[in-house]
Amino acid sequence: MNPLPLRPDLARDLLLRKQRDQELRHEWATSPRTARSPEVVDRANTEALRRIIAEHGWPGRSLVGPEAADAAWLLAQHADHDHSFQWECLALLGRAARDGEATGQQLAYLTDRCRLNSQVPQIYGTQYIVLDGELVLYDLEDPENLELRRADVGLECFAESDARIRSTHPLTTARPQ
Repeated sequence: MNPLPLRPDLARDLLLRKQRDQELRHEWATSPRTARSPEVVDRANTEALRRIIAEHGWPGRSLVGPEAADAAWLLAQHADHDHSFQWECLALLGRAARDGEATGQQLAYLTDRCRLNSQVPQIYGTQYIVLDGELVLYDLEDPENLELRRADVGLECFAESDARIRSTHPLTTARPQ
């Protein structure tokens, strides 16, 4: 049983922001011509996360609970418009993961996202890009040791992850297999 978070007000805010983020992304993925781009929400969420971090540090499990801590990670993950802030979040998230306040999976995803946005090969194989209308795994550093790195942070094997992503991504589900 998880203890109550120290700041349930922050937890509620983060969870509402995550919900809106996911709703907009779903609308955008299913109706890109008519849905609003998530960019406006991403910018507002980034500023909210920046304020929370400035006042409280990384919003980890103790502060906001595991679900809201996951929401904070997602907001950082979607702060693609502010690469320096994403890298700041990565450093904070790394310390949080070492202290048990965040997960290794969150750290892996944000590591790969920061590297993708810096045009550096990813480490854990979590990030995809669209090239010529096809979903493609972004460049990978040291592919021979990918499974070891994924296991170290608690990620499922790459083949299972890749199959799951491809089975649910709108680009791959929109056309017959």
